Amino acid sequence: MKYIDHGKGGPPSCMILREGPVPRLKAGEALIEVAFAGVNRPDVFQRMGAYPPPPDASPILGLEVAGRIAAVADDVTEWTIGDPVCALSPGGGYAEYCAVPALHCLPVPSGLSQAQASALPENYFTVWSNVFDRGALTPGENFLVHGGAGGIGYTAIQLAKAFGAVVFTTAAGADQMEAVKKLGADVALDYTTQDWQREIENRIGKRSIDCILDFVGGPYIQKNLRLLARNGRLVQIAFMQGAKVELDCLPILTQNLTFTGSMLRPRSSEEKASIARALHKNVWPLFAAGKLRVLISAVFELAEAAQAHTLMESAAHVGKIILKVR
Repeated sequence: MKYIDHGKGGPPSCMILREGPVPRLKAGEALIEVAFAGVNRPDVFQRMGAYPPPPDASPILGLEVAGRIAAVADDVTEWTIGDPVCALSPGGGYAEYCAVPALHCLPVPSGLSQAQASALPENYFTVWSNVFDRGALTPGENFLVHGGAGGIGYTAIQLAKAFGAVVFTTAAGADQMEAVKKLGADVALDYTTQDWQREIENRIGKRSIDCILDFVGGPYIQKNLRLLARNGRLVQIAFMQGAKVELDCLPILTQNLTFTGSMLRPRSSEEKASIARALHKNVWPLFAAGKLRVLISAVFELAEAAQAHTLMESAAHVGKIILKVR
């Protein structure tokens, strides 16, 4: 099969198209003939050497794919050869074939193409587990997600809105601001020109946000804590601007706040299977009902993975970046 080799890591140019063996299936796995693969920021971190894969995972980049089932292990009964699926992968997505746990596969939602389906797993697994499981978002609450124009952000906007929350988000520039409003954000703030903490306080008052999803970290952490209402939850999923900060933690005590976070990739196979079941039950029907959109920023050929990563690092995209594998 053809796959992207990033060697020992480095800039986007380190990624080269090579040929290698098709993965061998282990118990409980399905082999997907990959049509499209989603590009995510953890792929960039792994390419740079800052996010190593789990010991038993493929070293090839790529955490989500869509295609058709090419083979299944003897103990797999959920899928048959030829089934169209999308899947969360522990690695190996930037390739013509990818082995994944069968319980981490989901059917391609009704009405969606395989390209659109490849944009779903990493974002929806992440948002559901962090916003609804860990963040316990409920209808009527005020919800803030940073970076609303990216894959995680635009997914969180739509899901929070679909489940009855009032949605606030930050974005950069006129194009991103327009995009997040069309996706359902009630309030969009340009973090390049506005003090988003002050703007939110002026609009709805101090300590008025119930749940925040943040991947920025750094100086955002203190501002997030100052915005949270009593019993509010701050869910951290990355630290783009740093994890080591000096904080006034008193609000955590006085306002009974929860400051939590998680990483998806290291979680157990059983946990991910549970998230997949929750998505199939609670979220997949929303696609058929036309309540959720898939926003694709750009599609690159597999051999153009370096260009895809360059766009990802620029943060100029709105929506998902996709690799066309075949």
